[in-house]
Amino acid sequence: MRVFITGGTGLVGQRLIRRLHERGDRAVILTRRFGHARQLFGVDAQLVEGDPMRSGDWMDAVGDCDAVVHLAGENVFGRRWSTESKKLLYDSRILSTQNVVEALRRKPVRADGGAKILVNASAIGYYGAHGDEELTEDSPPGSDFLAKLCIDWENAARAAESFGIRAAMVRVGVVLDKEGGALAKLLTPFKLGGGGPVASGRQWMSWIHHADLVGLFLLALDNSEARRALNGTAPNPVTNREFGKILGRVLHRPSFVWTPGLALRVMVGEAATLIVTGQRVIPKRAMGLGYTFQYPTLESALRQILAG
Repeated sequence: MRVFITGGTGLVGQRLIRRLHERGDRAVILTRRFGHARQLFGVDAQLVEGDPMRSGDWMDAVGDCDAVVHLAGENVFGRRWSTESKKLLYDSRILSTQNVVEALRRKPVRADGGAKILVNASAIGYYGAHGDEELTEDSPPGSDFLAKLCIDWENAARAAESFGIRAAMVRVGVVLDKEGGALAKLLTPFKLGGGGPVASGRQWMSWIHHADLVGLFLLALDNSEARRALNGTAPNPVTNREFGKILGRVLHRPSFVWTPGLALRVMVGEAATLIVTGQRVIPKRAMGLGYTFQYPTLESALRQILAG
């Protein structure tokens, strides 16, 4: 299978590309930074230069592929939210998805006559704040900024269904990876003895080991029954307080230093709402499709990631 990938230089993208190559598939990688991508993936990688937010010649390369995995999008925590930064968060997802769908529309059929596949990233921010309520793919969306962004993001991807494309959207949770993301930022304070709960500590964290997230993207590619939304989270979410206790135990460090919600809002602004509220998300659809999680519990995930 030839898979066109956007966002391939990110942590999830890099790991997905590695897995695709290991199993004999071919990744065609769209990048805005050709030299950087060449350093990451080597001389044998097939790179296409272009910006997914803008139509261009890169769209022709989609025609020669069997599937697209669309991961590109600005980092939600990359900068303090403002009117300008929110627009960039929105445009980087919606405009790029619209361009990917347009590229697929031009040639929606594979060489063997079958329909192509679109696997699009989304986020559990789709659900908004729901307290202790368990959320599955059938739960209703929220009404805050990120929820509305995710709704439009998924609708942009589902537009591909109108010309026969099977579209699946993976609603990504908190990805655990010591190379980046939330866990990488937490390691230093915990190792220095300054880790602990944030805000009330009662808010839920729907986490996932990076290997299982890649596994879910592969499930969405391979399983013809994988359509619409799949929650990209492990089956056992934990509260923020539990997360701190388990991380402290794995690191052999204390976990009692409390970070007030107000202090977090001062540091990161409106985006702090995502951390202070949280969601209790269950990957019902992935489990129904037979996916077996390599790391179903937080402790097993952290011990594997932090081993050595």
